[in-house]
Amino acid sequence: MKWITRERPKIDRLACPWLIKRFIDATAEIIYVPENQVLDQAKERNAIPFDIPGVEYSHYQDRCTFDYFLEKHQLHQDPALQTLALIVRGADTDDHTLAAQSAGLWAISHGMAFNISDDQELLEKGMIIYDGLYSWAKHLQKQKHTTHPTEQIFLQAYHQFLEEKKDAPQKVPAWAQHLKEIIQDQIDTNLTLNLKEIAEALDVNPAYVSRAFSRYFDNLSFGEYIRKLRIEKALNLLHTSGYTLAEIAYLTGFSDQSHFTRIFKQQLGQSPSDYRKSLRKK
Repeated sequence: MKWITRERPKIDRLACPWLIKRFIDATAEIIYVPENQVLDQAKERNAIPFDIPGVEYSHYQDRCTFDYFLEKHQLHQDPALQTLALIVRGADTDDHTLAAQSAGLWAISHGMAFNISDDQELLEKGMIIYDGLYSWAKHLQKQKHTTHPTEQIFLQAYHQFLEEKKDAPQKVPAWAQHLKEIIQDQIDTNLTLNLKEIAEALDVNPAYVSRAFSRYFDNLSFGEYIRKLRIEKALNLLHTSGYTLAEIAYLTGFSDQSHFTRIFKQQLGQSPSDYRKSLRKK
C-alpha cells in the first residue's frame, strides 16, 4: 500500500506514517512530494493522499489527521494511542495545553526538520521518536523523573490555603484569590481571552464572532469550547499524575472540585473519581 503527502514533514506527516507502519500496514510505502503535486502523483502511483485539504485522511473539526486514522482504522480503543493522539494534536495545532508533552514534541520535530533535509531520513528518525512515545504512553506514564515545578508551587500554596481555611473558614486571604488568577493565567494559557479581544485581534466584528464561533468549533459556544479544553487537560492529569481531584480541579482552572466534577460528568457521562477507578482496572 502506498501513501502520499506533502514534503518536509514535521508532526502529523511523521506521526501518521508511524501509525500506518506500526498498526495498519508494516510494508507501507510513504511518499513525500511538493504540495501541488500530491493529488496528481497519487493518481499516477495509485497512492492514498493524506494530510492535505480536500482528501479523506485529513484534519476534521478540531482534530488532526492522526485522529482520523485512529477512528477510521478503529485504533482509538488503545489507551496509549489515545494519549499519543492528544500529544500529537497539541503539537500539530499549536495548542500545547492539551498535553504536557506537546511542546516538547513540537520542538524536537521542528529541530529535526531543520537539521535533516532528506524526508525519508527524517521519517526514519521520526519512527524512533514515536516508538519511544508509544512505549512511554503504554508502560511508563506513572513514572516521574521530576514533578513540574510550577504545579508544585501552586499545590503548596493551595494546601497552605486549605490549612488556613480550617483555622479561619470565614475569611479568605487576598493571596488565595490571587493564586486562582495565577493558576488561570499559567495553566490555562490563552484560554482567558474574551471574544471582544479575539475579535479585535482578528479585525472582525465581535457580534459576528460570537454568532459564528460554534460553526467552526465543533458546534460549541466559546465558553463550552474553553471548558472542553480544560476537561482534556484534566484527562491528561488523570492519566499521568497522582494528584487528587481537588488539585486537578485547581490546576485546570475550575473554581472547585464540585464544579470540576459537574462539568466532567456532563461531558464524559461519569465522575472523575469513577473515571480514575476505571483507569486503575486496566
